[in-house]
Amino acid sequence: MKSGLASLLVLLILLSQSNSFGQNAPVINATVTGKVVDSRTGKHLIGATVLIKGTTNGSATNQNGQFTLITGQKPPFTVVVSYVGYQTQELILNEDTGEIQLTQADNQLADVTITSRRRQESSQEVPIPISVVRGALVEDAGAFNVNRLKELVPSVQLYSSNPRNTTLNIRGLGSTFGLTNDGIDPGVGFYVDGVYYARPAVTALDFVDVEQIEVLRGPQGTLFGKNTTAGAFNITTRAASFVPGATFELSYGNYNFVQAKASLTGPLGKKLAARASFTGTQRNGLLTNIRTNQSVNTLNNLGFRGQLLYTPSDNVKLTLIGDYTDQQPNGYAQVVAGVVTTKRPAYRQFNNIIADLGYKLPSTNPFDRIIDHDTPSKADNQMGGVSLNADIKLGGGTLTATSAWRYWIWGPLNDRDYIGLPVFSISAANSKHDQWSQEIRYAGALSSRLNGVLGIFALYQDLQSDPVQTEEAGAAQWRFAQSSTSPLWRTPGLFDGFGIRTTNRLRSTSAAVFGQLDWAINDRLHVLPGIRYNYDKKIANYKRETYGGLQTTDPALLALKNAVYTNQAFDTDVDETNISGQATVQYKASQRINAFGTYSLSYKPVGINIAGLPTSGGRVLLELARVKPEFVTHYELGLKTRPTPNSVLNVVLHNSDIKDYQTQVQTPEPGVNRGYLANAERVRVWGVEVDGNLRLGNTLSVYGSVAYTNGKYVSFKNAPVPLEETGGEAAFKDISGGDLPGISKWAGSLGGEVSGNGKFLAQDGRFFFALDNYYRSGFSSSPSPSQFLNIDGYALVNARVGFRASNGTSVFIWSRNLLNQNYFEQLLPAPGNAGQYGGVLGDPRTYGVTLRYSF
Repeated sequence: MKSGLASLLVLLILLSQSNSFGQNAPVINATVTGKVVDSRTGKHLIGATVLIKGTTNGSATNQNGQFTLITGQKPPFTVVVSYVGYQTQELILNEDTGEIQLTQADNQLADVTITSRRRQESSQEVPIPISVVRGALVEDAGAFNVNRLKELVPSVQLYSSNPRNTTLNIRGLGSTFGLTNDGIDPGVGFYVDGVYYARPAVTALDFVDVEQIEVLRGPQGTLFGKNTTAGAFNITTRAASFVPGATFELSYGNYNFVQAKASLTGPLGKKLAARASFTGTQRNGLLTNIRTNQSVNTLNNLGFRGQLLYTPSDNVKLTLIGDYTDQQPNGYAQVVAGVVTTKRPAYRQFNNIIADLGYKLPSTNPFDRIIDHDTPSKADNQMGGVSLNADIKLGGGTLTATSAWRYWIWGPLNDRDYIGLPVFSISAANSKHDQWSQEIRYAGALSSRLNGVLGIFALYQDLQSDPVQTEEAGAAQWRFAQSSTSPLWRTPGLFDGFGIRTTNRLRSTSAAVFGQLDWAINDRLHVLPGIRYNYDKKIANYKRETYGGLQTTDPALLALKNAVYTNQAFDTDVDETNISGQATVQYKASQRINAFGTYSLSYKPVGINIAGLPTSGGRVLLELARVKPEFVTHYELGLKTRPTPNSVLNVVLHNSDIKDYQTQVQTPEPGVNRGYLANAERVRVWGVEVDGNLRLGNTLSVYGSVAYTNGKYVSFKNAPVPLEETGGEAAFKDISGGDLPGISKWAGSLGGEVSGNGKFLAQDGRFFFALDNYYRSGFSSSPSPSQFLNIDGYALVNARVGFRASNGTSVFIWSRNLLNQNYFEQLLPAPGNAGQYGGVLGDPRTYGVTLRYSF
């Protein structure tokens, strides 16, 4: 893999010195600049799109209304200029232009340009369900990470008890719910500037200088390098520019929230430009640990991103990107959300256990936000990487090569029992991860009626303990583990300091060839076939050894210790190949109606349990080490419309049938850290999604979306029992027909902004007021449906009001969860299934002020 990267670098250097693959060099290396302004007022328009007609080359205007086009085309050429609320204009550029004037059009809604199909095109023309969130809305709405972004895209679900244990799903599919097992791949691809991010912890990153976020719903394996059985996040950051510019932003809010952002860009030479970006976020905790008198679940994030853009010739563009993120919060702690009476004997019920130990919960209301954890909270989350991207114009398209290396270092410590007793004193799954990826693809026109994408992709991952993962019981563990009335459980020191040290390593290799064609049979009818060949190999090594506790040779006492932790070791490897693909038919009935239907077969690779295996009668169930691959059969019908020039309305019906659905299940055994993987025989998810936009002049814009999603276990005959059935006659049950976890049947968002011209502190500009609403109905928070682990539906209201000055200054006051809604994001049983379960609380009302300046 490393030699391949070196070879690619050599190739790119040779290409950069060539005369564009032997073609005659253009007369000039055209760098065309200009400014887009309002024809009536002369004020610059920020975010206007300028595209060279007939190409994929384009630019957006900065805070000064300026744009830059780098092209090998010899002027004159035609550009298409568009902006929301203004008439789209085509004009011929002969040279650098001073100003392009646009006229307001109260009855026009501008296109949203996307790049998910590896070329710039209107989102309304693409036969894919896709949600697009502009960087400006991300920043204004305070959606600085994926967890907040989900409030703008209701088909997205994210659950996180800490960055490692994160579930990112689209339509309820993608990753195991609740707890992460490193042995399976995510089904939602996460891409930043063309680079695949393999670890779920990336969802905790603060967005740095984001230009646009595209959320593609449904399988996309014929467009992207890594398998994407449920969808993909395609995030584009702001590129380096040859026009100098900068943005500075500072926010302050309650809970001592402070967030600072900065970005600088400009030329370093005629062919070299750079961009440097920074973000820092700090906030006090939202919980109080009354034992330590500390605020818990703080924010303490730093992020850096740097880019170099090099254009050695008119047909070659090289982009070198490096990023680094360091997060060191005092978190992530959960509160005790409730207590369930299980089917165990009375002496094994949680309330009786803590009464015997003389302990009382600090509060029975989780929204008091009080804890008394005896283990410090720690979640050191560090990651970064370097990528080199080459775009080379070749024939009627672009050859793109992306080489990347990324790393992740995870240093946690948390209280797994959620209470102030020393039940689990240490839980630290320290890990480090390296990944190397290489993608080469060609995208472009093959003929007048045939476009396509053809690519190869390779990914190697190395994930291992760093250097060891530790779980340790405390002095109170005996009472929680007690499974008989034998007096031996009270043996002094039996479990004090008794734990396991685990070393594990998982090496994964993925490779694929993928492609998709867009065949225009005529101007209205398109056929889009796609195919993908996958190869996946995984090698796992797992070993854990017990230590501590009472040193004894008494078989009876050893048996009690083994009921909590045992030695365990296994080595296994698996590899699979698979062919998957899709077929889409698109019919453009008119300029306002675009209909499409898709049938696809997709595949999630074979998995390996790498967090400990359950036992039966003292035997380790090694047959559970391997998890079958997941096969998805997907159908989709969509209709994208423009009912009027100033509105958009889209409807999608989708159905996914999954065979051997990969799920993570909880077990009463404390030694099976974070549960274990299993296959449900069959699962089905279907639903309807409606989204739309409406703009009334330059005064009012409204957007909204609603999703109905129904997810069921069609067949899961051997699932672990839910928390309340622990200790019954059976340890497994048939949950066929039960709800899949994490899926709300109804979810929706509705937002809008009203604005108008005015003056503030002698500055011309526009006052604005914006409101965002997010709603989701109740959902199950347990892989095996439980009547106690269901989360009630809730609604959130976010608002902001402020002023955007024409000189690039903005100031606004904002509030998130304006109505101070109490709600859970997730419910989790404590290890050992004693009856208590923890809750991840949603943020209470927050508010503050933001000042932004750009030039």
